[in-house]
Amino acid sequence: MESRSLLERLGSRRLLIVTGKGGVGKTAIAGSLGRVLARPRRKVLVIEIDPRENLHQMLGIRPSGGDLVAVGGNLSIQNLRPRQVVDQLVRERLKLEALSRRVLDSAVYQHFVEGAPGLKEVAVLGHALRLVRGIGVERTGVFDLVILDAPASGHGVSLLAAPLLLSEVIQKGPVGDLGRQLAELVADAERCGVVVVTAAEEMPVQEALELRELVAGRLGREPELLVVNGLYPPVPGGGGDEPAGGDPAVELWLRRRALNEAELARLDAGWPGPRVELPLLPIDRGPELIAALAEILAGALGAAPTAGPKPAARGAGWS
Repeated sequence: MESRSLLERLGSRRLLIVTGKGGVGKTAIAGSLGRVLARPRRKVLVIEIDPRENLHQMLGIRPSGGDLVAVGGNLSIQNLRPRQVVDQLVRERLKLEALSRRVLDSAVYQHFVEGAPGLKEVAVLGHALRLVRGIGVERTGVFDLVILDAPASGHGVSLLAAPLLLSEVIQKGPVGDLGRQLAELVADAERCGVVVVTAAEEMPVQEALELRELVAGRLGREPELLVVNGLYPPVPGGGGDEPAGGDPAVELWLRRRALNEAELARLDAGWPGPRVELPLLPIDRGPELIAALAEILAGALGAAPTAGPKPAARGAGWS
């Protein structure tokens, strides 16, 4: 068993891809991981791929709008739109504004961008690779780690598989070269990590288990971590089989906790790797929630070996 903690192992990556079913708190976990992994000598960037821009609200800063925005403590964020990244690559290659405008406005280019398999996904990953290499970040400096808040499960797998697919379809030129470089990056477990986020409910757990199988099948590797978010705490002095005394709130609490425990048992059977469990916290979405989740994550990941028993994180007051 490796002696490094899971926190050290995740922090040594250059790229972390955070994915999972929509609605399980994936963006909050990505932001919390950014808080945990950013250090005085480690610059971390969290990239959000969502036009609705939620991450800045959770961190209490201004919207990104495509810009790199400093959060503080060596953490920055950026909201990214894949089509804009592809367009920017065209501008950088052609250099002349008039020529690039003609290409960007052409019907051939429009159809190519929308139809080329994996092109947008490769553009996003290529952007992350440029940032960790220090390309185009003269004002901010090189980022040691990029955390990518990836699209929901199915699209997240497409993101991981896209470089290999594109390199097979386009074998020559700069696009083919980029596809090969990114395929090597994604397949390298020492440089790229995969974090899956789920809730302890039937559909999210099923998607998490299927996602693990897809990552193993397409990339020949396991995700580094499963985060089970929003667990109901045990009812104080009660058990799942005890009557709730007619109180609807307690009955609901008991049912939700019983559901959580049943789904955790499914994960015990189907997920062999490290797992962190986070409690449902009575805190509104925002900086306070991110700070609380980051504190719990830091403690759980710092105590967790990369293999062996699954760690469970519990918040203050939960037992």
